[in-house]
Amino acid sequence: MIYEDNNCLYLRNSNELVEIRPWGTNSFRVRSSKYPEYTGKNHALSMPVPQKQATVKISGDNGRGQITNGKLTAKIDAYKNLSFYNQDGQLLLKGYQRNRVDVMSTEVDAEKVSHFNSALNIDSREFKANPGADFELKVRFEADPDEKLFGMGQYQQDFLDLKNANLELAHRNSQASVPFVLSSKGYGFLWNNPAIGNVSFAKNMTEWHALSTKEMDYWVTCGDQPSEIEEQYAAVSGTVPMMPDYAMGYWQCKLRYRTQDELLAAAREFKKRQLPISVIVIDYFHWPKSGEYTFDKKYWPEPEKMIKELHEMGIKLMVSVWPTIDATSSHYQEMHEEGYLVQTERGVPITMDFLGNNGFADFTNPEARKYMWQLLKKNYFDKGVDLFWLDEAEPEYTVYDFDNYRYYEGSNLQVGNAYPVAYSQTFYDGMRAEGQQDIINLVRCAWAGSQKYGALVWSGDIDSSFQSLRNQLAIGLNMAIAGIPWWTTDIGGFHGGVDDDPQFRQLVTRWFEFATFCPVMRMHGDRDPHTEPLSPVGGGKMPSGAATEPWAYGDDAYATMRKYMNLRENLKDYIRTAMQAAHEKGTPVIKPLFYDFPKDSQAWNVEDQFMFGASLLIAPVLYQDSAQRDVYLPEGTDWIEVASGNRLTGGTTVKVATPLDRIPVFVKAADYQTLKPAFVAAGLAD
Repeated sequence: MIYEDNNCLYLRNSNELVEIRPWGTNSFRVRSSKYPEYTGKNHALSMPVPQKQATVKISGDNGRGQITNGKLTAKIDAYKNLSFYNQDGQLLLKGYQRNRVDVMSTEVDAEKVSHFNSALNIDSREFKANPGADFELKVRFEADPDEKLFGMGQYQQDFLDLKNANLELAHRNSQASVPFVLSSKGYGFLWNNPAIGNVSFAKNMTEWHALSTKEMDYWVTCGDQPSEIEEQYAAVSGTVPMMPDYAMGYWQCKLRYRTQDELLAAAREFKKRQLPISVIVIDYFHWPKSGEYTFDKKYWPEPEKMIKELHEMGIKLMVSVWPTIDATSSHYQEMHEEGYLVQTERGVPITMDFLGNNGFADFTNPEARKYMWQLLKKNYFDKGVDLFWLDEAEPEYTVYDFDNYRYYEGSNLQVGNAYPVAYSQTFYDGMRAEGQQDIINLVRCAWAGSQKYGALVWSGDIDSSFQSLRNQLAIGLNMAIAGIPWWTTDIGGFHGGVDDDPQFRQLVTRWFEFATFCPVMRMHGDRDPHTEPLSPVGGGKMPSGAATEPWAYGDDAYATMRKYMNLRENLKDYIRTAMQAAHEKGTPVIKPLFYDFPKDSQAWNVEDQFMFGASLLIAPVLYQDSAQRDVYLPEGTDWIEVASGNRLTGGTTVKVATPLDRIPVFVKAADYQTLKPAFVAAGLAD
C-alpha cells in the first residue's frame, strides 16, 4: 500500500514501513523499519532545515507512487522498489532487485522501465533478524560501470575514485568512516547509520551493510554540479566554525616534548630564528597516569607560567588528551560506578591495555561528557590551554572486537561510529559554555557531522614513506568531499624516519611542501632514534622521538622549509577566504579538480593534483627522486606557473621541473597579480 501523509510518501509492505520525506533542498531522507515506529534519532542530519513542500502522485491501480522535492524525484514502482531521478528525468539511483515479475503493467512499460524476470529472490532492502533482537541490514542499488564515486572519509589507500572499492564502515587508528559519497552522475548519498558494517561499490551492485540496526536510514540529494551537492549536504549535517586566524599558520608538534623546559626551549628557538609559528603541542603522557587529566608536576611544574610565556611569544598551546582511564587512577572507580565508561559484553571491563589496564570514557553519555569537561576545564582550560588534541578517538581498542563493546547509546555494533562525534562535542560544548568562539580541536577520527563541533581531523599514525604520502593526498580530498573540510597529516609521517637519513630528508621536504597547501600545516612524527625514559614513574615512563623542528633535517631542508613557512604566513588572507567558504557553505578547502571544473571530463580523472582554495592548483611531488612531473591544467581559464611566471592555456598537460626546493603551483591568470606577492616575498617566485 502506497499513501501520502503530511508531505511524505509511504510504502506499507506487511510489517515494513518505508518513508520518503523531503529533507533540505533537492533532497530526501529515506527510512524503513519493521518496528511500529522509527527511532527518532537524526544522527548526522542534525541541522534544522526549512520545510519543503513536495509534489506527490499516487497511482492506486498498480501500486505506484512518486514524490518530487525540487530537482529530485523518488519513485516507488509496482514491485516495491525505489529509484531516484533528477529534474531531467535521468536515473540517478535505483534499488537492486532480482525477483520474479508477475505483472508487467502497460503504464510501467510506457515509461520504458525495464524489468528482468529473475529467480534469485534478492530484495533491494533486506532485514535479517539477529538472534534476540534487531536486524542485520543490507541495502542494494544497481551499479553503473561508468560512474565515479568520491568521499567516504579516510581509508589508507592512494586512489581517489572509490568505484569497485569495498570499505569497512568502522573506525580504526588512521581510518575514519564518514559515509557520504558523491557521484559523477550528479547525486550525493549519506548512509545515515552509525552501525558497524561495510559498503561495496562493486561492478555488479552497490551494497550497504549494517551488522546490527533498528532501521534503514539514508539521505539522497542531487545537483547540477558537485558544489551544489556538497552545499546541500553541509546544510543538513552542519559546517565547521570559522577557523581562527592563528590556526591558519604553522603548528609544531613531536612525539614528545617531555618537560616544560624542552617545550619552552623549542618555542624560544623558533622566535630566535624568526620562524612563524602559531601552535606548539604537548603530546601524551605529560600526565602522571591515564585518567588523571592533569600535568605531571615533576616535569611540568608551572603550567600557567609556561603558557603565559608562550602567549607573550604569540604561540597558542595545544595539549593532548586521551579518553583512557587507568583502573588504578583516582577517577576510575567513580566513573565505573556512574556508568561513564565503555562496557564490555563479555570478559573483564578493560578496553585498552597500554601502560596499565584502561577503560574508555563513554562520550555518548551526556552525563559523562559533563563530568569529563569539568576535569579538563579545571586542569587545562582554566590554566590557559587554548585547544585540545583529542587522541585515541576511534576509540583505539587493544582488540577491535566491535561486538564486545557497549555504549550508553547502545551496542557498539549499532552506534559505534558516532563515538568520535560525541568526543568532539564534549569539548565544543564545554568551550562554548565558557564563551570561546571559533573553536578548533585536533581529533584522530570523525563521522558525518563531526565538522560542526570544530573537528580538525588528522590521518593518524601513518607510515613515513612516499607511498604513505600518496595515500594522504587521496585521503585528504575524499575527507573533504565527505564533508570534513578541516584535515591535516603528520608532516613526514608518524612511524619511522631518521633525521639525518638523506632519503627521509627528501621525503619530509616533499611532505612539508604539500602540507603548506593543506587546511592545516602541522609537523609531527615519532622520529628515530628514541631517547630513554626519564624515570620509571608518571610522565617520565614514556620515551621520546628525535627532533622534528625544521632545523633538524639539515641546511638544505631547513632553507626550503623556511620558505614554505613564510609562504603559509603570507597566504593567510587567501586562506581566510577559503575558510570562510567552508564555514558558510561547506566548501572544501582542498578539492579534486572536478569540483571547480565539473564540465571538464579530464578533470574527473586527475587524482594527483588538487585545488587549494578557489585559485591555486597544487601538484605535489609524490615519488622519490622525481625531477619532473606532468600537470594537467583544467580548461575554462588560463593559468600562470608561479615559479616561472609563464602563462599557459587550460585544457592542456604540461611537463614541469620539480627541483627539491619547490613543487609545481599554478594560479588562475585572473588572480595572479593578487597572489604573486606572497610567493615573491617567500622566495618562491621572481
